[in-house]
Amino acid sequence: MIATRISDLIGRTPLLKLPVAEGGATVLLKLEQFNPTGTAKIRMARNMVDEAEEAGLLAPGGWLVESTSGNTGLGLALVAAERGYKFTAVVDNHSSTDKLRGMLAYGADILNVAGDGEGLATAERDTTAERLAAEHGAYWTAQHRNEGNPNGYRPLARELHDDLGDDIDFLYGAVGTGGSLCGTGRFLRERIPDLKVVGVEPVGSVVFGGEGAPYHQSGTGTPAGSEIGCVVDYEVLDEGIKVSDAEAFETCRYLARNLGVLIGGSAGGVVYKALERAQTALPGTTIVVLVCDGGDKYLDTVFNDDWMAANGLFDEQVVRRLAMTLR
Repeated sequence: MIATRISDLIGRTPLLKLPVAEGGATVLLKLEQFNPTGTAKIRMARNMVDEAEEAGLLAPGGWLVESTSGNTGLGLALVAAERGYKFTAVVDNHSSTDKLRGMLAYGADILNVAGDGEGLATAERDTTAERLAAEHGAYWTAQHRNEGNPNGYRPLARELHDDLGDDIDFLYGAVGTGGSLCGTGRFLRERIPDLKVVGVEPVGSVVFGGEGAPYHQSGTGTPAGSEIGCVVDYEVLDEGIKVSDAEAFETCRYLARNLGVLIGGSAGGVVYKALERAQTALPGTTIVVLVCDGGDKYLDTVFNDDWMAANGLFDEQVVRRLAMTLR
């Protein structure tokens, strides 16, 4: 196939079967890092722009604005570059440096609202993005409340069904905006009514209740005090569970060093929880994990020994559990 636009290469990402120990369920990773920008969120970024164009909300040469921790911003930056829009990403210091550099490479403008603060500033990001759009006549994609976000994952659901048919028992994914998991789960359940959809968020996020606290996983979860957008569809989710930063990051490091599989930090947490399920599920169970980005954006954090040590994130017990679960 010869494409004429880079966005034509979105989709048809591969599935990888993990070597789960004998007696465990089948665990398949949907490796979304093989999309342009290395992330699943390019799917919804393109679709939000498509729907805005169809609704007459974006004119040629228009201006896009979004509050983002990185991957949505990368997707919108690519689409803006391809279609001739201006794009401003409103960020905080939770974004990885590589994601910010990527947006700049596509020609985006970066507005950091966090100052010297190290934590998430989701509410301030959203307020700033909304104000910027109103003042300048720009279009705020508002990913947490934009139905174009989950709608963008209909092709992903179709890909999974094309590859696996009805043989999917569980769908696991991280919950940030909720778009990738809720969108994929909703459309996939149209064909597989008994599908169980399981959302995973960091310990310290409040999507599934509990006390809010700082966490290091980026692009996922909702900190205390921030809006949980309507894209998080609790009717689609059968279960919501939490994973620690140590569990998430040790899983990333274990997969890289033992299987040569480099995945992003939040994806590591989802894989860890899926592997837990694999040990207790009935024989013949198939678990699909949405791996929303690769590990190349986290080389200075998750895969950096000094950073892991400085944040107290090494956990040998997690490593031992992984060694027992994976052959």
